[in-house]
Amino acid sequence: MKLISDPKEAFSGFAGLSPKDSSYESSMFVVVPVPFDKTSTWVKGADKGPTSLIEASQNMELYDIETDTEVCRKGIFTDRPIVKSAPEAMVEAVKQTTLKHLSKGKAVIILGGEHSVTTGAVYAYKEKYPKLNVLQIDAHTDLRERYEGSRFNHACVMARVKDICPIVQVGIRSVSSEENHSIDRSRCFLAEDIQKDPAWMGKALAKLESPVYITIDLDGFDPSILPSTGTPEPGGLKWYETLEFLKNVIKKKKVVGFDVVELCPNPSDKSSDFLAAKLVYKLMSYIAL
Repeated sequence: MKLISDPKEAFSGFAGLSPKDSSYESSMFVVVPVPFDKTSTWVKGADKGPTSLIEASQNMELYDIETDTEVCRKGIFTDRPIVKSAPEAMVEAVKQTTLKHLSKGKAVIILGGEHSVTTGAVYAYKEKYPKLNVLQIDAHTDLRERYEGSRFNHACVMARVKDICPIVQVGIRSVSSEENHSIDRSRCFLAEDIQKDPAWMGKALAKLESPVYITIDLDGFDPSILPSTGTPEPGGLKWYETLEFLKNVIKKKKVVGFDVVELCPNPSDKSSDFLAAKLVYKLMSYIAL
């Protein structure tokens, strides 16, 4: 655990960095918390996800053994949270905030909140990178055209993304009959098939073209390692196989940004918060290399 040597020194934001490593001007990464949870349909609490993830990140070791780096030295600035009450307003606010940071040459990391927060980020990245591809790690396809009266429901996020970008879906194991007609089977890697096919990573990589934006719904992980999410589905991805895949994506493609969403913190179990924080830091470490 990182120790605070000077109690007068202000530690806030992702990883609890000192001002030297978290000033906007010198930071490679900008973290944008979006505590939005208006359209989720089962376990509520994703609006608490960004705060809990950031709190957990302040208790990580900042040296990463695998990469032999301290990516925080590249600079990680944490922006003010985006707080909106309606999904359409939230999507627009995320888009404009992301565009602002992209115009300054930053890599923008969105922390949800429910999965609908991804839409605004992808809209912004698409403006900067017209040939954008999106990689989704998730238990669900999220391809409903409309759900509970909204096209910007969390269950519709990948339908909105698919409107404008090619997508590759990994870890899927829950699909509605409506969505089943919308899936491109050549670009969807079911969790069940992943367990049977050792070549799945190469096949998924072959479907992606640079630049790539990655959206990670934490329910893509198996609930045995990450139970604190709104819809924990059995049979998900494990830690090291997910890192291996993401590392290869970042090594072989140009990854320009990512989000991590759908953490629903449980006050009695901090392991999910810590896994989510570690995942964000790992991805930053891979990108910085």
